[in-house]
Amino acid sequence: MARDLSRPLLEIISIDAVDARQAVLGGADRLELVSGMEVAGLNPSVETFRAVRDAVSVPVRVMIRLQGGFSSGGPAGVDALVASAEALRRAGADQFVLGWLDDHGHVDLDAVRAVVSHLDGCPWTFHKAIDHATNRDAVYDAIGNLPGLDTVLTSGGPEVSLDVLISESRRERACDGPEILAGGGLRVEHLAPLLAGGVTAFHFGSAARPGGSWSAPVSADLVRGLRDRL
Repeated sequence: MARDLSRPLLEIISIDAVDARQAVLGGADRLELVSGMEVAGLNPSVETFRAVRDAVSVPVRVMIRLQGGFSSGGPAGVDALVASAEALRRAGADQFVLGWLDDHGHVDLDAVRAVVSHLDGCPWTFHKAIDHATNRDAVYDAIGNLPGLDTVLTSGGPEVSLDVLISESRRERACDGPEILAGGGLRVEHLAPLLAGGVTAFHFGSAARPGGSWSAPVSADLVRGLRDRL
């Protein structure tokens, strides 16, 4: 079922059940559950996923990523990614975040397909690998028909580009493509122009933590401030 676009979606990065509770208390609609934010997010343990799932009732998108950068790690790496996805799926995870590039900056379609084939059709986000791809349009072409894809997380490029976010959001909505989830370096002042341009989904991490520090837990008050601006 399509998401209700009358309410902009607010997704907050969480690393544990404490973060999850605070994010939901502040008005988060969905969580991205990760570990290892020092390398921009790795997949959580099964135990952490279970704790978060028990703590909140909002959707939880679980990261599938085992190393920094956007390489899948070759055949052995793909096997490990599949095993991780299978373990989280058995634990009850039903939404995911994933995506890899090859050495030429193209989608590592073999790796993506291998993992997606073990997700039982669950919805998933292609994450910010797109912002480091050689050709953004080629990414959309490569992943567009994969089962379960409903979201692309992007800042519009290596740096935040409001114009790209707005144009891609309009284009993908017009062709019934994945929803554009604006995130990665977004600031509060970006929200008004993005909303005016038709972007309807937003992703925040450090902006939901005091001082923008990953060592600080999510603040319900900061999340509420973001929610109020949406």
